[in-house]
Amino acid sequence: MENTIEKNLKHIHELLAKGEFIEAMDTYLHDDVELKEANDTPKKGKAFNLKFEQDFIDNQLAEFVKYEVNNYAVNGNHSFYDAVMELKLKDGSTMLSEQTVVTEWKDEKIYRERYYHA
Repeated sequence: MENTIEKNLKHIHELLAKGEFIEAMDTYLHDDVELKEANDTPKKGKAFNLKFEQDFIDNQLAEFVKYEVNNYAVNGNHSFYDAVMELKLKDGSTMLSEQTVVTEWKDEKIYRERYYHA
């Protein structure tokens, strides 16, 4: 039987596959979320992370190419998945990110999330 975290995770992946990053974040980020890229300092708070993402979209993103999730797992209040994201940026470069994402869930929302990049 599918649990709530798995259901929410599948919906997030559907949204990301369509490039709907803001909708996914607005729907599933906990108000007190912490998002961390590799070894960077965590970005704290839903409002801050939404603004950060919107600024990236407005100022750097030229074209969404793809977001594909390969494997995922859910264990208790944690989920894990690997994905490939490709974006074209306004400076003419292509951003290709292969990542593993580790998420801690609280109240059916993303509470802490860390992205490991290749």
